[in-house]
Amino acid sequence: MARVFITGSADGLGRAAAQTLLDDGHEVVVHARNNDRLTAVRDLVDAGAAAVVGDLSDLEQTRGIAEQVNHLGPLHAVIHNAGVYRGPQVMPVNIVAPYLLTALIDRPPRLIYLSSSEHRSGRARLTGIDWSGQTTGSRSYPDSKLFATTLAAAVARLRPEVFSNAVDPGWVPTRMGGPGAPDDLRLGHLTQEWLATSEDPDARTSGGYWHHQRRIEPHPAVRDRRFQDQLLDDLARFTAARLA
Repeated sequence: MARVFITGSADGLGRAAAQTLLDDGHEVVVHARNNDRLTAVRDLVDAGAAAVVGDLSDLEQTRGIAEQVNHLGPLHAVIHNAGVYRGPQVMPVNIVAPYLLTALIDRPPRLIYLSSSEHRSGRARLTGIDWSGQTTGSRSYPDSKLFATTLAAAVARLRPEVFSNAVDPGWVPTRMGGPGAPDDLRLGHLTQEWLATSEDPDARTSGGYWHHQRRIEPHPAVRDRRFQDQLLDDLARFTAARLA
């Protein structure tokens, strides 16, 4: 059985993935933004999940999350699920936090980064980005998801012993997606669970961009090694943490 850490698991796809993995007998580490949000995962903790707490929009708290996770012991996989759609937290939560957790958490053999079909509208330019999010409106959700997808590809290149992949879960009826979202909620978290735990040869691959267990081509910038390195350098400078 695998041991999987899922960020943003108090609701939506993260919670659904945590529940399914627990039901399947895996060990799960759930994450809540603050102590008040722990009530949303109380039933998962009662069912055997471990829990860590911290705000992913805050660098110091994100470092604290990594320390909590490392204290719990080795992981089989991390699902970087947490995300926000608009507002000042877009960059900190959607790309800075996954980068910093990747740098600080003791290396699990599988990493899954939540992307979006909207990453195709992202701008492959890094000039003038406020990674702290204090300059509101400087960059968009599609930009953040292009960066997260590029991060997954960069990690796959730099860590050949790790299976690192990005997933487009589709437009599903979560709090972010809204009740009118047309895609299947179950399919929205199936691929993450499969990549995190399956021994299927297709799941034991790296550098992919996946939608409903099908590997498809992402934005061309994702495969651009120069862009990957520029992104990693920018994030390393901002976080004072470099991918080994």
